[in-house]
Amino acid sequence: MAVVALPLALAFGVTSGLGAQAGLVTAVIAGAVAATFGGSNLQVSGPTGAMTVVLVPVVQRFGARGVLMVGAMAGVVLIALAVARLGRYVRYLPTPVIEGFTAGIAVVIALQQLPAALGITDAHGDKVWAVAADALAGFARIPHPASLAVALGVAALMLFGARRRPGLPFSLFGVAIATILAEATPMGLTRIGTLPAGIPAPSLSFLDFGAVQALLPAALAVAALAALESLLCATVADAMSVNERHDPDRELFGQGLANLAVPVFGGIPATAAIARTAVNVRAGATSKLASLAHAVALAVIVLAAAPLVGRIPLAALAGVLLATTVRMVEAASLIALARSTRGDAVVLILTFTVTVVFDLVTAVAVGIGVAIVLALRAVARTARLQQVPLEPGDHSAEEHALLAEHIVAYRLDGPLFFAAAHTFLLQLSEITDVRVVILRMSRVTTIDATGAHVLADAINRLQRRGIVVLLSGITPDHEQILATLGLAGQLRGDGHVFPDTPAAITHARAHVLHHDAADLAPAPAAADTEFTGNGGGRNRQDGAASTLHQPQTAPFEPVLPGASPCDYC
Repeated sequence: MAVVALPLALAFGVTSGLGAQAGLVTAVIAGAVAATFGGSNLQVSGPTGAMTVVLVPVVQRFGARGVLMVGAMAGVVLIALAVARLGRYVRYLPTPVIEGFTAGIAVVIALQQLPAALGITDAHGDKVWAVAADALAGFARIPHPASLAVALGVAALMLFGARRRPGLPFSLFGVAIATILAEATPMGLTRIGTLPAGIPAPSLSFLDFGAVQALLPAALAVAALAALESLLCATVADAMSVNERHDPDRELFGQGLANLAVPVFGGIPATAAIARTAVNVRAGATSKLASLAHAVALAVIVLAAAPLVGRIPLAALAGVLLATTVRMVEAASLIALARSTRGDAVVLILTFTVTVVFDLVTAVAVGIGVAIVLALRAVARTARLQQVPLEPGDHSAEEHALLAEHIVAYRLDGPLFFAAAHTFLLQLSEITDVRVVILRMSRVTTIDATGAHVLADAINRLQRRGIVVLLSGITPDHEQILATLGLAGQLRGDGHVFPDTPAAITHARAHVLHHDAADLAPAPAAADTEFTGNGGGRNRQDGAASTLHQPQTAPFEPVLPGASPCDYC
């Protein structure tokens, strides 16, 4: 496994801006510490391409010392996340966000490798795509076909060789062949340069507490990326094994300790690496000993083969990373997500674009934000306020017509929260020409503060118009939320809260028939009055009015077609 990790460690160290030695030191120290204290038996930690994407701007702005300080601060943040037991929540990150920024990272890494692949050493720009454009312009002025041929050759060997013999370390083969060719022919390739034989002595000279505030955003970005990549990698490792299950909080703790230790030896921030972990699992690893052996093997290489490593062409390492970017992108997964729903496609494309144009942290924040908005929109669409018709029961047709005119029942379905609450308010505010409104609350899944305020506002508006509002089937938890606004206490004090809908309908019927009988009875008209000889009159509607006041043999309990008794709770 060390032969696979060696070219990657060198390449990521060079790409980060701190040099190949920093990549090797990171692979050794982080690999050993994370394996010892982490929460997965199969993970292999070290420098990664995604991390270099975050580190390059830090190097440009704060230099090598700033990168070391950022790594230590990120380690503290990771340990704090582990202590707070927040590792489990990474699983809730939307898949389109993960796939989008992974594809974006692949493009950014490929752009970062263009100068080395083209043999351009003086490309400049404030963004990675600007540097790549400058490198292309430089290559057009002074071509370096040998560098391009080496980079493409190494990448092709890795990609096509892995298809035929997946178990062989074609990255190492490609780098070795490129180095031999560079030594044997006058190709004029830029090399890694002299490397010290050994691990640097520990030092805390990088500590600068005055720069904490300026470096905090970068440290948070590094910590977030390390947590995300490590826990996703652990999930992949679990899926590849039979009985392995990682501890997310312990894994964060191990990664935090690793990132605290690495800067002391001059290394860059580290995280678990999916490519190296996959090789570890396929090689039959079942315990942390394999990861520790990987770290020891790299340490031996640093001690014994530093002069040889220094002769490796940078174009060969660029080819290694170009092949790595191709492997990072799963075209089938991207196509499936783009075709699944419009929302997923929007999040995927937006996250990818922001990653390439701006930076990874902004991309993740934007992707998660848009995903949350779309999710809330989808949930809000499930919320409905549906009028329940009153059907004939054991009462006269005249009474049913009168009750249906003055009583209306609504069933609230789904969440009553900020994203959907104002729709309820609008619908309830449009209710007119009724005496009683029954709100069936049993199917409300959740109520937040906004939903409670909107419901209280709607009820108050109806009450100011003389409409009696009854609640049925409200759960104790939801009633407690309404009680904080004084609404539940007021309605219960008035006797307007009922355990189920039939009880509420019975109360509404009694209110309409007995308390408002005078208003409900039709007023006599001149055409309907018949005068007798002695000047008296007789109302032809008296029969209907007396019918209204006759007691019914059964309570008024309308039933919906096909409804079950639980529908009335």
